[in-house]
Amino acid sequence: MKHAIPLLTAVLLAPLAALHAAESASTDKFPAFSWDRVPRYMHIRKDTAFTAEEIRYLANFPLVTFEKGTGGKEFGSTEAGTLAAARAVKAINPAAKILYYRNVFVHYGGYAANAALANLPEAFLDGRNGNQKLVREKVQAYDLTSSKVRDWWISSAKQVCDDPAIDGLFFDGNIKVLEPDYLRNEIGERKKALLVNGYTAMMKDSRRILGPEKLLVANVLRARFADSGMSRLSAFDGSYMEGFETSVGKVPVKDYVAKGIAAFQKAARQGYLIAFTVGLGEDVSGEEAMNPQCTDEIRKSVTTEGVSTRRLNYLLAIFLICAEKYSYFFVHDGYDAKKSQVWMKEPSEFMHPLGVPKGPAVRAGYLYTREFAHASVKLNIEEQTGAIIWSPL
Repeated sequence: MKHAIPLLTAVLLAPLAALHAAESASTDKFPAFSWDRVPRYMHIRKDTAFTAEEIRYLANFPLVTFEKGTGGKEFGSTEAGTLAAARAVKAINPAAKILYYRNVFVHYGGYAANAALANLPEAFLDGRNGNQKLVREKVQAYDLTSSKVRDWWISSAKQVCDDPAIDGLFFDGNIKVLEPDYLRNEIGERKKALLVNGYTAMMKDSRRILGPEKLLVANVLRARFADSGMSRLSAFDGSYMEGFETSVGKVPVKDYVAKGIAAFQKAARQGYLIAFTVGLGEDVSGEEAMNPQCTDEIRKSVTTEGVSTRRLNYLLAIFLICAEKYSYFFVHDGYDAKKSQVWMKEPSEFMHPLGVPKGPAVRAGYLYTREFAHASVKLNIEEQTGAIIWSPL
């Protein structure tokens, strides 16, 4: 019996690769893609309505995720606010793909669907001494070992995704479930294993219930895992990538980044959508960044223009070294439109013609190079520098 839990995990994982091949083979649901310029992604929230100018700006992106809290203050719930924003964008650009945000593990307020949890006493995990504020010692976490909780999560997500303005679902919080050490001491090793099994079942059911026509993107690829999360990717159409420069344990940052690059390249070459999301401002402190409880939304202020430009070139070089069709780039200083210093600002790097890649990147130690029709890319992850030589406009 001591092997029952790992065996169940293996059984649940086995069909996922076939599931992805069978149900996600069509790329009709994928966003528009072009190598003409840097292909880009948008991930944003605003608790009030977006202005007409902001909606026009958002309509330029092939892929948009509206974060938790979107429109909640003005429209009464995240669901209503997300639908209002999505419909406004679609009115301008019907081809834009809009993702609805849901966290698979962390219980955030502001969702109308939360009212139903009053009838689910088993909704949240209990830690030691009955403590339920397990995430950052402030927020409750869903007990995914309960089939009723999983059914509630999927059905509430489906209600929003059934709207024609919503093209798919963004799954956040996966890392907190899958990281072996996260909350293990608080809830116990057996409960942690059952939690992972419940999550696996919920991801499989999400694909079945939401349907093959919906775009499923998860925050699941991360170099912190032995396989960088590749074994989990088959349940989805692609992955959002964040925490790219975080060093876990005693692994040097340069090696952690190299492993992330390899995962990005592998997934992208297999046809998965990649929404590469990195912070323009400096990250939070190293200790906090290594903690899986940390939220990647927190960024120090964007400093001088020169520093920001060097940082942008480094991050963009990482992206271009890895990018394939359906890879998209997003650089930010936080997801809140009201607080961001770079929201709706367009660096000149995004205006240059890029052109198709002439081949995969070439690696020599910590140095990478890659050629595009209109750009040459050089990346040094040991020195954290990137250079992009653009063809004259």
